[in-house]
Amino acid sequence: MTQEKKRADIQMIQRILPHRYPFLLVDKVEEIDGTASAIGYKNVTMNEPHFQGHFPGTPIMPGVTIVEAMAQTAGVMVGVALDQMDRDMLIYFMSIDNCKFRRKVVPGDVLRMDLKTVRGKAGGKVWRFAGVATVDGEMAAEAEFMAMLDLPKDPA
Repeated sequence: MTQEKKRADIQMIQRILPHRYPFLLVDKVEEIDGTASAIGYKNVTMNEPHFQGHFPGTPIMPGVTIVEAMAQTAGVMVGVALDQMDRDMLIYFMSIDNCKFRRKVVPGDVLRMDLKTVRGKAGGKVWRFAGVATVDGEMAAEAEFMAMLDLPKDPA
């Protein structure tokens, strides 16, 4: 029997991640398969502050924010799987590898982020993920990254 995949709406995401506007870059996460994989979505809108300067007249989502959105999706996946709602979990980038950008992401796009855990387990601090971000089925970016999870201690 297979385990039912979980999902996280924006309210649950905010109970897991410390990020808030303007740096909360994932709107929902679906198909959370434990700590193995998840799919996140970011609705790209013109009112995001980075579009004021990147680039005036030709708004393009900065690549670093695409990678950050993938990392936030991974954080939600792990947070849901390890029951970290309302626990003040923090996540820190350690490395970004094999990062490539393939297409522009612009206001009106829906960025889909497919994340897989390459290495990591419950109780472990260092995790490695692989992510692919697409728009309408076309690859926008891909990257592998490592992150350190700072999980709060259980009250004694």
